[in-house]
Amino acid sequence: MGPHEEIEEQTFVELQARMESGELSASSLLAAYVERIEQLDRRGPELRSVIELNPDAPATAEALDRERREHGPRGPLHGIPILVKDNIDTADRMMTTAGSLALEGSHAAQDAFVVERLRQAGAIIAGKANLSEWANFRSSRSSSGWSGQGGQGKNPYALDRNPCGSSSGSGQSVSANLIAAALGTETDGSIVCPSNNNGIVGIKPTVGLTSRAGVIPISYSQDTVGPMTRSVADAAALLSAIAGVDPRDPATAASTGKSHSDYTQFLDKNGLHGARIGVVRAVYSGYSRAADAVVEESIQVMRDLGAVIIDPADIPTAEELKASEAEFEVLLYEFKAGLNSYLAGLGPNAPVHTLEEVIRFNQENAAREMPYFGQDTFEKAQEKGPLTEQAYLQALSTSRRLSREQGLDAVIDAYQLDALIAATGSPAWPTDLVNGDHYTGSSCGPAAMAGYPLITVPAGFAFGLPIGLTFMGRAFSEATLIRLAYAFEQATKVRRPPQFLATLSFS
Repeated sequence: MGPHEEIEEQTFVELQARMESGELSASSLLAAYVERIEQLDRRGPELRSVIELNPDAPATAEALDRERREHGPRGPLHGIPILVKDNIDTADRMMTTAGSLALEGSHAAQDAFVVERLRQAGAIIAGKANLSEWANFRSSRSSSGWSGQGGQGKNPYALDRNPCGSSSGSGQSVSANLIAAALGTETDGSIVCPSNNNGIVGIKPTVGLTSRAGVIPISYSQDTVGPMTRSVADAAALLSAIAGVDPRDPATAASTGKSHSDYTQFLDKNGLHGARIGVVRAVYSGYSRAADAVVEESIQVMRDLGAVIIDPADIPTAEELKASEAEFEVLLYEFKAGLNSYLAGLGPNAPVHTLEEVIRFNQENAAREMPYFGQDTFEKAQEKGPLTEQAYLQALSTSRRLSREQGLDAVIDAYQLDALIAATGSPAWPTDLVNGDHYTGSSCGPAAMAGYPLITVPAGFAFGLPIGLTFMGRAFSEATLIRLAYAFEQATKVRRPPQFLATLSFS
């Protein structure tokens, strides 16, 4: 649906072939996506997935077309338009606001490292994607996909359903074929949940595989930047471009010798043959009958492809992780420290300089910034002291112990697993600005706390709403997860584009 149907569901490889043949150019591809954004995002179904288009993108596209003619393409991303979530700095005429009116007019002096890498790869930064404001760390009663800058995003499968967040716009735009691919960020679920709800592939990389420099933070110990695409192959290509050691983010030093310059080399249709796959059941299933049914079907597919299924392979600390307040405590401390540091780095002319000033701005502009939900999470974070406090250090230690050595590492070691699987989440819930999100469950928590990788792939539908399957593994196991996810995707090919239905039909 919408204009330029000829570019719908096109992969990087297909787009490159068409640009090589001269049938398409970076300029015409960008123009086609912009037209789809104008007709489907701004008008028509009004998805509200894009906050801002990049005024410099057409000139970049022209330069890349000229470079292709004169020297050939740089690689798989040459001339490919990409959206980045609006908490990722771009040193151009676009703002970086985390969706908040408090950062209206804030322009970054330097590209985020991941944006720098995309530009070097020949990608076109086409615009900024909407998000759950402040990456959904402002209120416990928020509606995912809402921001002061972008309004409430809609799920392209059923417009009254929620796109999930916080990388809502990244998920919506990719699913609706408004863009070739997008970057999202995740602290706990913010890439994989919108990928689940919008029927796309999302990779949440190991913390330290991709740099967070120039990204408005929540948590130093959990934040990560990753690809959101319509296929595993495109996600692998995009991850290849953005992974790398960055002196501006010391956490990336841990990836030295553990990352790959080309993750597409691990795409293997027979990748599940002989793989040992554990099924996570305790705590991370049973919250959605539809999601449970998708897992059962997926297990059978993997068996048929020659995988060894260990069922159940439960995380020993699952109940403790569910009950623990340690993660939230860590996030409150790290958010205050990280945001104050980011805002200070914007310089004296920034609209706000501290979390305290953001809280005050929201109070003074409550009609625009807090019409539906408040800022109780901000207020809790503001009460926290420095990262030297014993309460923080204890919470971080507990969070890591329960999720790593006693959690994911323990079950993976016990059964010698290549990966664990679980439903990514439930089908999308109806958006409710009165009461906030109707969140029933998901499987992203342990890997979020551990800083370990996830990949979610479309695996089924319920009442026309997509459901994803998550593959999770130990630190820096992206190559293995991509191999497994690709084999599953190629055998099932579940992904189908959305139809922008006003609501679901249950007849």
